[in-house]
Amino acid sequence: IASRGRDGLDIQDYGASGLPMLDAAALVALVPDLARVAEVLPVPFDTVPSTAMGFARWRALAETITQLEAAHPTLAGVVVTHGTSAMEETAYALDLGLAARVTVVLTGAQRPATALSSDGPLNLVNAVRVAAHPEARGLGVLVVMNDEVHAAREVTKASNGRLHAFRSPAWGPLGVADGDAVVLRRRPAPAGPRHDIGAMAAPPRVDILYAHADGDGVAVEAFLAAGARGIVAAGFGPGFVTPAEREALRGAIARGCTVVLSSRTGSGRVFRATRYAAQGFLSAEDLNPQKARIRLAFALAEADAAGAAAACAQGTFGSA
Repeated sequence: IASRGRDGLDIQDYGASGLPMLDAAALVALVPDLARVAEVLPVPFDTVPSTAMGFARWRALAETITQLEAAHPTLAGVVVTHGTSAMEETAYALDLGLAARVTVVLTGAQRPATALSSDGPLNLVNAVRVAAHPEARGLGVLVVMNDEVHAAREVTKASNGRLHAFRSPAWGPLGVADGDAVVLRRRPAPAGPRHDIGAMAAPPRVDILYAHADGDGVAVEAFLAAGARGIVAAGFGPGFVTPAEREALRGAIARGCTVVLSSRTGSGRVFRATRYAAQGFLSAEDLNPQKARIRLAFALAEADAAGAAAACAQGTFGSA
């Protein structure tokens, strides 16, 4: 949403243009219709690609939002403009770690600001509309893209280039931002136990193992050697891994590493299989691997691996 390409038809390789990204003030100036929706205050923050986002910037972003709430008692909501690559991870990290009174909405664009038919301006207008909507209060952190309102816990980027890239595979959007009204039809499930990201030390290392045919334990050993205290397995549906990967992960558990089973399929719950549970594996429920990693890292930041594992009710991680 803040990137600029070489011309109107540069809608993919715009990162090679060498042009600086737009800051918040420039984005607001590009969309004068925002003034018809709300009084918008641009707030400067790091102007970086979303692939550069991580814990340090998540914490700084949470602190910025907390400061804005304190400084502006009439504030209705906060919109975070964000690259789409890692948007769902930032949204979920804020959902877990930010105790906000106001509605927080993330939005972005699949096409750069300079593109013919860029989706950024309308996404920004709709995000502001949702952030200011009274019924959006208390729904947790939201993602607004392509006229749809999604919960941070449920949404994922499901297409590289199409405008309809953001979807909530299991449950669908919470509502829509149509031209005449914002309509919200359901409430999301809780994100999970809350963590104070502003007071949190940098979380320990958590890696993701991608299961595949002929997968062995080499990556697991590399993760442990690098200091991993947690591993999320992006398993085959419904969350299983190869026998060799399973054996390597079982060894990691014996060495004090917390292992959570997620799935590479993109949707559906990872049930608590008896043979895995007996060996100490936890279930991510319906959290995708990248979100399960954040959830585990935040839990491990507040407790050692054994304590985090014990805190997961019935060995179920995603909803505990």
